[in-house]
Amino acid sequence: MKTQSLKFESKTYLITGATSGMGRAVAKAFANEGANLILSGRNEIAGNELVDELGDHAIFLSGDVSDPAYNQKLVDLAVTKYGQLDGISANAGRLGLGSITDLSPMEWHRTLDVNLTSIFYLLKAALPVLQKSSQASITINSSIAGFKSFPNHPAYCASKAGLIALAKQAAVDYAPKVRVNCICPGPVDTPLIHDSAKAFPDPAKAVENAGNNTLIQRLGKPKDIANLVLFLASKEASWITGSVYTIDGGIMAKG
Repeated sequence: MKTQSLKFESKTYLITGATSGMGRAVAKAFANEGANLILSGRNEIAGNELVDELGDHAIFLSGDVSDPAYNQKLVDLAVTKYGQLDGISANAGRLGLGSITDLSPMEWHRTLDVNLTSIFYLLKAALPVLQKSSQASITINSSIAGFKSFPNHPAYCASKAGLIALAKQAAVDYAPKVRVNCICPGPVDTPLIHDSAKAFPDPAKAVENAGNNTLIQRLGKPKDIANLVLFLASKEASWITGSVYTIDGGIMAKG
């Protein structure tokens, strides 16, 4: 009987925001398909636990994605350990809750640094290496907040809109060697949505309503997002670049 080959065997992927939520699900999905992984996050305990779960083909390096030197270290680690880098799944995020008049300038800048500027640093470090790969792809995790507003999320919405523009620009500048796409999740059952709901008078009800507001009548699961990321990184998506995918249970279709 012929053994089915793994989709990403011998390929190396860098996953940011890997210690929880969507990033963690993406890391596990790539590992199940045989990929070598460089995992990024701030929580060292959670990162080391994930490496223990995934096995010998995963390495975790804790740090702050808004630090350009840390992004360079992630890329250098991929090359040193595995000799290559074939793709990125960028998932790190920060909410920066508060209305414009309430939000401090420090929190505004910190949110944009984590959500948007960090991607510039990561791509600046990674693109020279990615261009050497035969299957290079980048998937940037934005949000439907890049298209529509949410109460008391000005920094978050602005940064997520910026990611959509940055992903399209990178796709234009680095084609045909590197494919770059953007995904825009709706309400997904991760710690972030529960933190986001604190901007509403009744957080528990806000989370419940978010799921009920989708056409599918439920919150998304981190695995739903991971499935899309794996498709966009695969050979089956070889003609897809510069695209923006909403994965939101149909919320944006409702207007």
